[in-house]
Amino acid sequence: MGGLKSRKRLDLDHSSFCQFPAIYNFGDSNSDTGAVSATFGRLSLPNGQTFFGKPAGRYCDGRLIIDFVAEKLGLPYLSAYLDSIGANFRHGANFAASGSSIQPADSAILKGHVNPLSLNIQLLQFEQFKERTAELYTEAKNSYHKSGLPRPEDFSKALYTMDTGQNDLHAGITSMRVEEVQKHIPNIINEFSLNVKNLHQLGARTFWIHNTGPIGCLPFFVVNYPPKAGNSDQNGCVKSYNDLAQEFNRQLKDKISQLRTQLSDVFITYVDIYSVKYALISEAKKYGFSGPLGYCCGHYGDYRARCGRKSLVNGTELYGTSCEKPAEYLSWDGIHYSEAANKLVADQILDGSFSDPSIAISEACHRPL
Repeated sequence: MGGLKSRKRLDLDHSSFCQFPAIYNFGDSNSDTGAVSATFGRLSLPNGQTFFGKPAGRYCDGRLIIDFVAEKLGLPYLSAYLDSIGANFRHGANFAASGSSIQPADSAILKGHVNPLSLNIQLLQFEQFKERTAELYTEAKNSYHKSGLPRPEDFSKALYTMDTGQNDLHAGITSMRVEEVQKHIPNIINEFSLNVKNLHQLGARTFWIHNTGPIGCLPFFVVNYPPKAGNSDQNGCVKSYNDLAQEFNRQLKDKISQLRTQLSDVFITYVDIYSVKYALISEAKKYGFSGPLGYCCGHYGDYRARCGRKSLVNGTELYGTSCEKPAEYLSWDGIHYSEAANKLVADQILDGSFSDPSIAISEACHRPL
C-alpha cells in the first residue's frame, strides 16, 4: 500500500457545503459512543482519559473517527440511542454497538459470539426512533419541548454513516479457517446491501460508508493468533487476515456501485479506511508512534489483559491499566485504535482523499460532474 498522500478530488455540480443538520450512525465499536456501555455496564477508566477525562462510552482513550466527523460538520458528538442519561438527539443519534455485526447474531458464521444488536436491529431502533420523533414533535406544545428532538424534515437531509463488518470477519477467523470465512462474504455483503435499501426506504439519501480495516494488523490477532511461517507481512501483520479484509472490501465496493444504480436518488461515498490505516501502520514511526503493533492499555509483556478490567493472565489476576503516553501508540487496547490514530485517520479521509467518489464529507450530498 502507498503512503498517506493527497489524491485528486472531483469537481462538483454545486459549490456550497451540504450543511447536514444531523448524523445517524450505524456500526460496531469503531463508532460506538455509548450504546454498549449504557446497556451492559459503564466502561471504566482508563477509557476516555485522554480527551474526556472520564469514561465516555467509547473503547478508546478519547475520540473516535465519528467524533471527528461531527466536529468537521460543526455538529455535537452523537448521543447513543440506548443512553437515556444526558442524551440529546437534536442533531442525530448513534445506533452503533460494540461487538455487533452486519449479519444477525444467530447466523452460522457468528454462532452467537457477537452482540445481539446487529445491523438489522440497529435499523429497527432507527425506525422506531423516527416514528416516535414524529409523534412527539407533533405533540410538543412549544419550542422548549422540541429542543432535544430532530426536526422530522431533517431525516432526509441528514448524513447516514456506516462502519461495520469487522466483527463478522473477527468471529469467522476465530471459529473457522480463513477459506471458509471467505465463502460467507457474499452473504455478509448482501445483508449489508439490504440494510442500506431499508434505510433508503426510511428516507436516507446521503451515505458515508467505511470499508473495514486491516484486521490482521490488530495486536489482538498478532498476539493470540500469531502468523505461521510465510503468513506474515513486512509489518508483522497476519497476511491471510488482511487478504480476507481486502476481499470483503472489494465486494463491498462492487455492491455499493450496484446500489448507486439501483437507488438513483442516493449519494453514496465509499471510504477506503483500510488504505489509510495500513499506511499508518507501515509508517508508524514516521508519524510519531512507537511501532506498528504496540498497544497501550492492558499490555503485560507477551500477555494482554482487558483494558480497564481484571483479567486472569497466566494464572495471575491483573488489572488492565494504561500506559503513560497513549498518543505514542496506534492501538489503544489491542483491538481499538487510540485517539491519536483516529485523528490521523480522520484527517486523511474527511477531505475526500481516500473516497470514491473523491468528495469531502462536507460536500458529500452533491454529485460529481
